[in-house]
Amino acid sequence: MLVNRYFGSKEKLFAEAAAAASSSPVILTRENLSASDLAGRMAAALVDITKANETPLDGFLMMLRSASSKEAAKIGRKQITQHQLKTLAEALRGDHVDERAAIALAIVAGFQVMRQMVGLPALTDAKPDVLRDILTPLFRELVG
Repeated sequence: MLVNRYFGSKEKLFAEAAAAASSSPVILTRENLSASDLAGRMAAALVDITKANETPLDGFLMMLRSASSKEAAKIGRKQITQHQLKTLAEALRGDHVDERAAIALAIVAGFQVMRQMVGLPALTDAKPDVLRDILTPLFRELVG
């Protein structure tokens, strides 16, 4: 089997794919992380990547579709912890940075699912400015 020859196992292939998907941040870019209004940037980026007719990000889809597998969830958890969670937590100040970063990531993931995959009309039909205005103070509470 070619997977075993090149990657050693399906799990190692999945880990490689997860690592590749984590290497190009969309919301947690250097520009956003260094901006004076990280919360506003996160809200704007999230609304933008989930707009109508946008395909969900590959890394997000891969994580979501494989979450029911214990081994894939373990690999995904490791990737998220080492990349997105670490990156965001390092940008935060104050107490409980890991917990606040994790909750912010949970909001991002939940919003993506409900807007892009479930297609909840209150989110899909909403004006982008309204969504940004609602999300920004939530993120501000978490990320400063």
